[in-house]
Amino acid sequence: MTGKWVDEVAARRPVAWVAAVALVLEALGILFLNWVLSIVVDKQQMSMAGVDPGVMSTGAWVLGAVFALYLVCCAALLTRIALRDRPPGTLGRIALISCAVVHAVLGAFAVGLVGWAAFAVLMAVLALLVLTLTSYGTTYGVPNGEDTGRGGGPGTAATAPARPAG
Repeated sequence: MTGKWVDEVAARRPVAWVAAVALVLEALGILFLNWVLSIVVDKQQMSMAGVDPGVMSTGAWVLGAVFALYLVCCAALLTRIALRDRPPGTLGRIALISCAVVHAVLGAFAVGLVGWAAFAVLMAVLALLVLTLTSYGTTYGVPNGEDTGRGGGPGTAATAPARPAG
């Protein structure tokens, strides 16, 4: 495997690593933010629609932890992709696409609520996710995107049945 193909995919692994690290850092930030929010809600005895402040405090902490766990799972998936240098499976691809969509929506909200710096960070993570997804493509069953000799070129599945002639 030499030439142009190697040059095009040489940055796949580092991009997946950087995206994984960014998601872990973001998960830590989400945990910290929700911890602070739960403390503020508890100390100020805040309530919405008569809900107990203790329940709201616990809810902020639990939902932050669930979202952080989701980000860490996506980071683990990206780490696996980087280690194996292979595209994710169908469920992995769905998880990364949903993570990218979440970052796009959060970025849209962040502009108005937090500011342009938060928007820029979320869009950088979105770009890393999309770059990882597109750089690995969909070459399932084909090692390193090599030609299988069936006339389909790179990306043709090695296990695909041959088409009948005529």
